[in-house]
Amino acid sequence: MRIHIGSDHAGLDFKNELITHLVVNGHDVTDHGPYEYDALDDYPDFCIPCAEAVAKDSTSLGIVLGGSGNGEQIAANKVKGVRAALVWSIETAKLAREHNNANVISLGQRLHDADFVKQLIDTFIATKFPGDERHVRRIDKISNYEVTGEI
Repeated sequence: MRIHIGSDHAGLDFKNELITHLVVNGHDVTDHGPYEYDALDDYPDFCIPCAEAVAKDSTSLGIVLGGSGNGEQIAANKVKGVRAALVWSIETAKLAREHNNANVISLGQRLHDADFVKQLIDTFIATKFPGDERHVRRIDKISNYEVTGEI
């Protein structure tokens, strides 16, 4: 699967480790940066291009990382067509896909260890959207709002 990934300085260590994990597991990964540590970098500069790439390729998924994942999720969700979910448990990773058809996962390096983050990402990638009518209806309302500004 094509996976896009972006972070900021607070997620850089995880990003590099996760890229290796994803590639070893057969995924095609595009790194949207950063590529070196800069304590003053800004997560929108990396997370928005990651989200844009996911929005352009509906067969791909995205990962955004930071200290908490909060700002990264907010930035990704500003991109039309992106449904970014802040994930902190196996259950939220599953539900993000099953109920929201999330296409971007957001995680915090300061909140989890690397092995657990790998489990969260693997769960997110492996979980399919079943397409239940109630979930499709709700997602369609969000997509419509993105276009019209009306619910």
